[in-house]
Amino acid sequence: MTFTKIAYETRDGIALLTLNRPERTNALDQEMLGEINAAMDRAEADVDVKAVIVRGAGNAFSSGFDLKAQMEARPVGVDAWRPVLRKDFDTVMRFWHCPKPTIAMVRGACLAGACELALACDMTIASDDAFFGEPELKFGAGIVVMLLPWIVGPKIAKEIILLGEDRVSAQRAAEIGMINRVVSADRLETEAMRVARHISAIDPGLVKETKRALNRALETQGMLQALESALEIDLSIEGAASADKIAFFDVARREGLRAAIAWRDARFPTREG
Repeated sequence: MTFTKIAYETRDGIALLTLNRPERTNALDQEMLGEINAAMDRAEADVDVKAVIVRGAGNAFSSGFDLKAQMEARPVGVDAWRPVLRKDFDTVMRFWHCPKPTIAMVRGACLAGACELALACDMTIASDDAFFGEPELKFGAGIVVMLLPWIVGPKIAKEIILLGEDRVSAQRAAEIGMINRVVSADRLETEAMRVARHISAIDPGLVKETKRALNRALETQGMLQALESALEIDLSIEGAASADKIAFFDVARREGLRAAIAWRDARFPTREG
């Protein structure tokens, strides 16, 4: 498969999957999701690949699922939304279920669906200029992959999601357990590769089975069933089309996404502290 919206290479037994739409802040559209799945198929089938790093081209990881593409496609109703959300969900969860360790290498924006993708990875290493968040509720959308409460606990997850936080600093993300470590931007790739090489030196069968055991610690508590239930709730949210989302896209179609985001943010009080 020829990739146009991602880049894929292997280096020292490590697959590097790069989200490659820097002109769109690496927004995840349906074509890119297909390419991500194809790249993950390739990495999983390659016996020489011992770990997978996912990163973004340019100055950001990703702004999340592509709002412009959604605005143009205009899906309406549950039947139209079901295959879209299913593909969104399954692609993010590829990184959780991958039999090889997955590492998100994050700089700049890592928001919404992209934040969920980073959460699904086994480890997340971020530069000190990275920021995270789940802003979906602020423009009338739901959460596709409700991983956050399983990673940081319900209280903090509710704060981030219900407030639509979109500027959680890398330092704060590390404090609450969203990510593993923070390094300077000039050390980000070096550190991610160092961690990947360390894991790659361990017997891959041992790593695979131990990752499976670690994942089961949450899965036996009902995580996978809860995620599927949350996806069904999101499907009902998108199928019904909230008034907030209709208004957001009305502004976006008239004046552009930048204006719509400004309209969205102007609706909320400025937070202090």
